Amino acid sequence: MKTLFFRSYLLFFFLFLEARAIAQAPPEFRGVWIASVDNIDWPLRNDFNPSSQKAEFIRQLDMHKRNGMNAMIVQVRPSADAFYPSPYEPWSQWLTGTQGKPPSPYYDPLKFMIEETHKRGMVFHAWLNPYRAVFNIKSSSIAKNHITRIHPEWFLTYGDKKYFDPANKEAQQFVINVVKDIVKRYDIDAIHMDDYFYPYRIAGKEFPDEASYKKSGSPLSKDDWRRSNVDTIIKKLNTAIKSIKPQCQFGISPFSVWRNKDTDPRGSDSKAYQTNYDDLYADILLWLKEGWIDYVAPQLYLEIGHDKIDYAKLLDWWSQNTYGKHLYIGLAIYRAGSNTAWKNPNELPRQIRLLRQNPNVQGSIFFSSKSFNNNPNGWSDSLRLNYFKEPAPVPEMDWLKKK
Repeated sequence: MKTLFFRSYLLFFFLFLEARAIAQAPPEFRGVWIASVDNIDWPLRNDFNPSSQKAEFIRQLDMHKRNGMNAMIVQVRPSADAFYPSPYEPWSQWLTGTQGKPPSPYYDPLKFMIEETHKRGMVFHAWLNPYRAVFNIKSSSIAKNHITRIHPEWFLTYGDKKYFDPANKEAQQFVINVVKDIVKRYDIDAIHMDDYFYPYRIAGKEFPDEASYKKSGSPLSKDDWRRSNVDTIIKKLNTAIKSIKPQCQFGISPFSVWRNKDTDPRGSDSKAYQTNYDDLYADILLWLKEGWIDYVAPQLYLEIGHDKIDYAKLLDWWSQNTYGKHLYIGLAIYRAGSNTAWKNPNELPRQIRLLRQNPNVQGSIFFSSKSFNNNPNGWSDSLRLNYFKEPAPVPEMDWLKKK
């Protein structure tokens, strides 16, 4: 009788393990961007109370956990400011209302967010804007110890914003020091940067770096010189990150189009007015090829069949140009209801099915967190009950050293 009981127990145990294995989906990156600039997602606008800030962040985490997510990409340095105690930059105005003012009662938001994210079995990518220094020169709160006041010669004004001059070596090193400080002191899983390197062009206005170009004495054309400036900091950032924490990832989320095919035969079948290579001076393919970044997350925010930037065509193009690194597709849940295509409840599910059919795509990231609040087009339900129903581990990167 005991033998029979033991065999029955073993059979039940192995069936249980098999059921658990079946319930576990294959590795897939399922991320959400949580934007802090201008209080897009978190903290809520005019909420400067640490207790309610914490409660709101936890609410968003739990919502995304229910929807099957496993990665949070959180903006912790939106404009040469900090959502953590930094030796280099002041507290963010979007955290406390006034740049340089610490939270009261005091807490470290970055430490809190990392711990709460990891507690739920999700990875935390610290999202930094590399070169934006003043969000709005007319209305932004600027602390006395902000770097634009200490080293005004490092910055250029373009439109209503101030940017680090990408050609300035001291400015480059400052940004590298900021990143090294985060990697050294915090248990992050990745450093993440978005599409703002050289800024998007403003019609009729040239980025004011002619003096820097002349001073450099470079034999390169201005366009190649600008790209070289960005290449340099990307390479240095990767070296700095890996020297401190070899397993820490470095990822970039670029604009959807590297180059148009009518400009470069290697480019995509698209008709973008501005591109990474020609206008933002970000040569993403070079960074992937050289191994300076571990993943790329292009922002494919337009619909399938768009006449200029077709989601399906860009998905296929990026999948053919990963150089063995990970590819996560940026999905635009925020566009729900914005036009006929995005009023169709099948648009986002079709995009997910397409990316999953491609073996060179390891996952997706949704912009942005607040868009999930009202279950647009029923898409939160679609993820929770169907596409992300079973939990999935994040895919591993074989080329990174383990702890």
